[in-house]
Amino acid sequence: MDAGISPLTGDLTGERISSLQNAVYLRLMIPLGSYWADPELGSLLYTLRREKDRPRVARLAVQYAREALQGLLDDGRAIAIDVTAEQPHDGRLLLLIEVTDAGGRTQTFQHHVQVI
Repeated sequence: MDAGISPLTGDLTGERISSLQNAVYLRLMIPLGSYWADPELGSLLYTLRREKDRPRVARLAVQYAREALQGLLDDGRAIAIDVTAEQPHDGRLLLLIEVTDAGGRTQTFQHHVQVI
């Protein structure tokens, strides 16, 4: 069990969780290569903050998220990960992430990516 991290604020929630919520959140939010203990942890999603709201940016966001979450599959903590993007063209993308953990439970996470 881990202490829960709020995906909205990045603060601890005070709740105990047994899902992969923290692992998904940290892998998407930390810039790739910036974590001293594991340079492979993180994503390139932060690079999209300066991109225009175009369809190719949604494809890049999905690719970056899949690459960031690959470690969960490699570690055996997840058996399947599916990432899709919704692009309402309002200055942000919404990534919809379905993770099937090693126990066979499917969890859905949402992650917003700011774009111009």
